[in-house]
Amino acid sequence: MLKPRAAISTPAFYPPGQPNPMTPSTDNDLTAEDRLSEVSRRLADACPGLSPQLRQAAGYVLDHPGEVAFQSVRGSASAAGVTPSTLVRLAQKLGFGSYEPFRQVFQAALQAGSSELSGRATRLKHRPQTRPGSVFGDIGDSALANLGALLTADNQARVEAAAKRLLGARRVAAIGFRDTFACAYHFAYVGRIAMPHIELIRGLEGGLLTELAPFGDEDIAVVFGFAPYCADTLRALDVVRQSGAGIVVITDTLSSPLVPGADLVFNLASDTPHFFPSILAAITLIEAILAECVARGPAELVDNVTRFEQRMRELGAYVE
Repeated sequence: MLKPRAAISTPAFYPPGQPNPMTPSTDNDLTAEDRLSEVSRRLADACPGLSPQLRQAAGYVLDHPGEVAFQSVRGSASAAGVTPSTLVRLAQKLGFGSYEPFRQVFQAALQAGSSELSGRATRLKHRPQTRPGSVFGDIGDSALANLGALLTADNQARVEAAAKRLLGARRVAAIGFRDTFACAYHFAYVGRIAMPHIELIRGLEGGLLTELAPFGDEDIAVVFGFAPYCADTLRALDVVRQSGAGIVVITDTLSSPLVPGADLVFNLASDTPHFFPSILAAITLIEAILAECVARGPAELVDNVTRFEQRMRELGAYVE
């Protein structure tokens, strides 16, 4: 079982009773861009008093915020010409308990400023290439970070709660349009093999209301949506809310327009240098929820999988 990570204390670089002037503000009213600006300003102000190695690391961070956001600590250290421990010390000098929260400031700012696909594509095209294969490596770094943010004890508890809801529902609607249609389709296709009461909502040819009309307070809707949020998904969600059905939302921030009225919310990281938000964490979450359903559900679910597989073989769906 996953256990919550222990908090890492911040080293005291200033005498007791005196505030650390380099510590980032905890004002919740600051935007992601404001937080990055504040960190960058404090870092620039601190540079003259830093050691040569820390000053070199700070210079790289200030000049390459996009690289810092998606590279691993080793990748950034290599590009900056310092050791990973130097970057960790730099983050701690700024009041962060470790390097990862420091890097998340950069990720959040880039994500907040990159909901337009054209802007993300332009940023990808003009990003500095500090080493061969940097795009490939940074995609991998962001993918691992997104999965790491998913695989927590809190989300494990939510997965178990979602599985209970799905198993107890009369029928389940899988909803997601445009970029998240792939998520909804995967959830419905794989899920129906074991649980035939899962239905994919397609909304084709004006049929959205007709598809959702049978759903009521004994049912559940699993709704996918990442920025930029699809208008069709929000329309479907409005219908579900009016029906009284339970709602499980899988999105990218708690300020998402999908969150109000939801019974259970998964807030997933979708950061990536790519011009489209990553759905890797969402696909992994789908696997976890459906696996949990089969693990804790009745034996009938295994029988359903067996019958499906046998029928597909009879129909010649597989090539030996």
